[in-house]
Amino acid sequence: MTTAVTPRPDTGAKRPRRPKGLSPHLFLVLAVVISVFPFVWTIVMATNTTRDIYKSPPKLTFGSHLLENIRGVLDTVDFFGSMLNTIVIASVTTVLVLFVDSLAAFAFAKFEFPGRRILFGTLLVFMMLPLQLAVLPQFILMSEIGWVGMLKALVWPALSNAFGIFWLRQYIENGVPDELLDAARIDGAGFFRQYWNVALPMIKPALSFLAIYAFVGAWNDYVWPLIVLTNPEHVTLQVELAQLNVGHNTDYSMVMAGVLMASLPLVLVFAVFARGFIAGATEGAVQGS
Repeated sequence: MTTAVTPRPDTGAKRPRRPKGLSPHLFLVLAVVISVFPFVWTIVMATNTTRDIYKSPPKLTFGSHLLENIRGVLDTVDFFGSMLNTIVIASVTTVLVLFVDSLAAFAFAKFEFPGRRILFGTLLVFMMLPLQLAVLPQFILMSEIGWVGMLKALVWPALSNAFGIFWLRQYIENGVPDELLDAARIDGAGFFRQYWNVALPMIKPALSFLAIYAFVGAWNDYVWPLIVLTNPEHVTLQVELAQLNVGHNTDYSMVMAGVLMASLPLVLVFAVFARGFIAGATEGAVQGS
């Protein structure tokens, strides 16, 4: 007679399988190199001369002409004046976008009112349309109210950011518990107090991301300021830097020096707001685990 042999149960923990082939860290390093290379190449071009850029093969090391190129930028265009205009526009636009979009998103996410779905669907449709379609109607409107040539013509059209409302609405709908709002209503809190004291502190990571998005968009905007700002004293930095790239004998090293100087405030803004976004996201992950 043959007896069946029962296999012993495996009581040991299974070892994690190591990924075969190339390590994932290699792909991360490659992605970082691809992302950082344009910025490094801008620095290389800004520190060399145009003749060095046209060499074959091109010069890939840092040069010693950065101060010379920066001096050329400052002598050619009103860099600091246009930068001040851009800082004012981008800062005011970012603050107003955060307030208006978060207020609208809170209403869409947590309150029922007639036409809510239709309005939100219309918002999604406008979010899919190219921004260039609104240039002519916006210019006609700015001309009718007498804002052509003024800095406020750049601020008010940017307040209703469809992507910002959509982004914050999705975040508030899942990130702000209804129980907290119900408790606030029991305590007598109205709409604005629920928004300011309950919802707003809980959506700081989303606000940090939207702040980066809005500031970078306002800072890099070129087409609309070029059209509506007819006063030379009110031009933005991107429009002013475009004057360096005219004619047949363009000094590309000077252009790259101007681009490098214009990029430094963006790096600072990203460093400030990205810290809050990452800290808030990490805190939420720890609480949810």
